Amino acid sequence: MQLSTQRLSIGKFRTEDWSAVLEYTSDRQVMEYMPEGVFQEKEAKAFVLQNMAETAEKFAVRLLDGDKLIGHMVFHKWYGENTYEIGWVFHPRYHNQGFATEAAQEVLKFAFEQLNAHRVIATCQPENIPSYRIMEKIGMKREAHFRKCIPAHYKKGTGWWDGYFYAILEEEWKIGL
Repeated sequence: MQLSTQRLSIGKFRTEDWSAVLEYTSDRQVMEYMPEGVFQEKEAKAFVLQNMAETAEKFAVRLLDGDKLIGHMVFHKWYGENTYEIGWVFHPRYHNQGFATEAAQEVLKFAFEQLNAHRVIATCQPENIPSYRIMEKIGMKREAHFRKCIPAHYKKGTGWWDGYFYAILEEEWKIGL
């Protein structure tokens, strides 16, 4: 997948990206709601290597101006025919500037126009307000609130997280154009 918007490019990671990935994935606030938890250098290098492969499910998001990596998009096939999952993680320096929304809209466009997706889903914890606000901005609708459905091994020891489940259907996306 190689996409671009007015301000961003979305595509494969490069070997040297590990240090930029580490910069935001080592931030506890950024990774608070991510099951992987905070990254160390080893995890950042492995993450980049894994996502340079043809089977990658995470894609680098770069500013077109300066080619700076500012975060990544998650995008992969999900259960069910023509169904995909989308997600995002961005460096806090680039929060509240519309970058995640812009990247997510472009990935949705790719899913519906190039892959003939029927449905794209996203999930987050109810406490992750910025994430579900992005989901709503891109036209997704909350379909469920699952109670204690995600093991929270990385948050505060052990326990469970609740999860919001959002989705957008192809016909809803077309109406929103």
